[in-house]
Amino acid sequence: MHVTSLRHGSSSEEHHRTAAFEKVLLVDDHALFAQALAGLIRQEELALSVVTVGTLEDAAEQLVHGTGVDLVLLDLALNGEAGLSLLPRLAGLRNTPPVVIISSSEDESTVRAVRTAGAAGFLAKSAGRAALVRMMQSVRRGQGYFPGGMAPLVSETPLTPRQLEVLTLLAQGFPNKRICQSLGLTEHTVKTHLKAIFTQLGVHNRTECVNRARALGWL
Repeated sequence: MHVTSLRHGSSSEEHHRTAAFEKVLLVDDHALFAQALAGLIRQEELALSVVTVGTLEDAAEQLVHGTGVDLVLLDLALNGEAGLSLLPRLAGLRNTPPVVIISSSEDESTVRAVRTAGAAGFLAKSAGRAALVRMMQSVRRGQGYFPGGMAPLVSETPLTPRQLEVLTLLAQGFPNKRICQSLGLTEHTVKTHLKAIFTQLGVHNRTECVNRARALGWL
C-alpha cells in the first residue's frame, strides 16, 4: 500500500476547500502507472490523499476497515481478477463511495458493461490530464462520467446483476474457473448462471451467447 498526500502548511485550509475529494483509493496492479496517476491527482489538487493498493482483497480491506474513502479508482483487470467484482462487495458498506473504472480497453462493449455494473464512471488509461480533471469534478458533482455522455442505455436486460457480471467476464474470454475465482462463486453456481443466460438469449454455446448479447446491447 502506498499513500500520497498533499503537503500541509500555511495553505492547508485552502487545499481542503479546493480539493475535490478527501481520500481516493486507487486500485491497480501496475505500480508505475498507479504512482504516476496518484502523483497527477496530487499535482492537480483533486484529492487530499491517495491510497494505492494492487489487489481486490487489499481494496476491500481499506474500504471495510479504513476511513474516509470517498472515491475508488478501480482497474478493470487486476492480475486475472475482474475489477467489477468489487462492486457487489460494496453493497453492505454504510457509506458506499462512487467507483470509477480505469482501463486500457475502451471499446463500447466494455464501457457498457461498466455502466451496467453500476460504476459511477469510466476513464481510459490513454486519457490525458484534462480528462482526469473533468472526470473527478463530474463524479464529485454526482453526475458520473462516461465517454459520449450520460445517455440512457439502449437496452434493458432481464438478467440479474450477478448474471450480468458473469456475462461480462464471459465476453472477456474468461473460462468458468476464472469466473469462479473473480466473483467468488462455485463452479456449480457459475454453470447455473450461464444456463439461465443461455436460456434468456435462446443460444447453445458461449460464442453465440456473446454475439447475441452484443447484438441486443447487453454488452
